[in-house]
Amino acid sequence: MRKSDIFVFGFRGFPNVQGGIETHVEHLAPRLVELGFAVTACSRSPYVGTPRERTWKGVTLLRIWTVRQTYLETLMHSVACALVAAFRRPRLVHVHGIGPALVTPLLRLFGLQVVVTHHGEDYNREKWGRAARSVLVLGEYLGMKFANKRIAISRNICDLIQSKYGLTCELIPNGVEVPDLPTNDGRIRELGLRAGRYVLTIGRIVPEKRQLDLLRAFRRAGMADWKLVIVGQADHASSYAELLASEAAGHADVVMAGYRTGETLAQLYAHAGLFVLPSSHEGLPIVLLEALSYGIPTLASDIPSNREVISDPTRIFKVGDIEDLSTKMVEIVGVSVDQTAREAIRRNDASRYDWAKIARRTAAVYRELATGGQDSAPTYPTSAGTEISDSKLT
Repeated sequence: MRKSDIFVFGFRGFPNVQGGIETHVEHLAPRLVELGFAVTACSRSPYVGTPRERTWKGVTLLRIWTVRQTYLETLMHSVACALVAAFRRPRLVHVHGIGPALVTPLLRLFGLQVVVTHHGEDYNREKWGRAARSVLVLGEYLGMKFANKRIAISRNICDLIQSKYGLTCELIPNGVEVPDLPTNDGRIRELGLRAGRYVLTIGRIVPEKRQLDLLRAFRRAGMADWKLVIVGQADHASSYAELLASEAAGHADVVMAGYRTGETLAQLYAHAGLFVLPSSHEGLPIVLLEALSYGIPTLASDIPSNREVISDPTRIFKVGDIEDLSTKMVEIVGVSVDQTAREAIRRNDASRYDWAKIARRTAAVYRELATGGQDSAPTYPTSAGTEISDSKLT
């Protein structure tokens, strides 16, 4: 494929916009530029700055208007992006997420080639009512049936596509950059924290992230001289966010830190004594990969996507079981982790979820589609889960 237009949408925006898909595209798009593609990424107007179009790390950022509203913003933005794509005529459109994938038939009607990445069964998110769930189920169906190529970010999702729709997909997971460990702790001290003496969780404040479970388990655990730090914010007002804030209020050992990026986020990861992901729904959680990239102890709910990342049963608890979560937290913080063990965690994480390999694999999907290649059978990491095969990458 020559240096060509890749038109990408299905996310709020980037850089530094909260969300798993947002982080995925933020890391992937610049690497695709390095591989010779001209990438245009379409952001939603309420989440990014005022310029209509600019460039970031070689990626053209196109700001397209939408309303900031829970039920309408994704659909309105996706339709707008499809119309812009019809006008611009890119060589390929890459749609991220099953909600935005609703417009896949429209893109095909316009004569465009489409790749859809399935990031998770969003219709299982606790925040959605029956109507919204039905729309997301339809989006999954249309995206999978009408896409020229399908990508899944986890083995569980790839199996779902094959069993539910009888279609093939490529398994290309989320990735992670292994950071240099910060030695300064000034940012966490500003938040009233001590290195190694706080439990950290990171995620959008929505019911399926289940921060309330963690808060209640932390209170039950009675971890003297420890604090709980909840990083993230709600994109829209909700009764769940209000309840979480209400239960956290008045407890000096609970810190609602809001949305954090950059050096503050790096220090929060690096100096945490334990990272917990209590979610009831994930695709393949980037925050869990990031926690492992800092080598800190982790504990996650027993949903399939988390189990793909963590196989140790002592680091898994039953989702929604506050007593089990509380018990596991106390057990883990009672075991010290030396620097050698932390580095081993970091190296394993880096080998399994390398963004450079992920970008090359995505580029291979693009090139195969551009040259008229047929869908292949689902591909998987090695049985040991060590890394993605590079056999098809050139």
